[in-house]
Amino acid sequence: MKLDNASIILFDGNCGFCSKSVLFIIKHDKKGIFKFASLQSEFGKLMLDKFSLEKNTESVVLIKNGTAFQKSTAALKVAKEFTWPLKLLYTFIIIPPFIRDFIYDIIAKNRHYILPKKQVCNLHNTKYSSRFINV
Repeated sequence: MKLDNASIILFDGNCGFCSKSVLFIIKHDKKGIFKFASLQSEFGKLMLDKFSLEKNTESVVLIKNGTAFQKSTAALKVAKEFTWPLKLLYTFIIIPPFIRDFIYDIIAKNRHYILPKKQVCNLHNTKYSSRFINV
């Protein structure tokens, strides 16, 4: 799998909310821009090291053009690639990051209550398996 110019999303592979979010992104990523890997995978760990990010992060990570984005900035940059009207979510980027990330952190801390771990599906064994990095 060629990853030179890929936009890569690292997500919590043990989180039902995160897995559902990945499926939502795949559904709305009409151009197939994004590739995915769990934070717990060898590739995910390698990327966390490469970008000097926290090992136990509770954040989605977007790696794009050699830069890692986290929390609300990552989520909004993903939304920017969606089609209309979801693309409008990117307008929230004008809100200062400390406010956006405060809200993001509340959701992140409660994500296991929103969709429990037992609802995690094995995303690698779906029709979207080619979108996942297995390194």
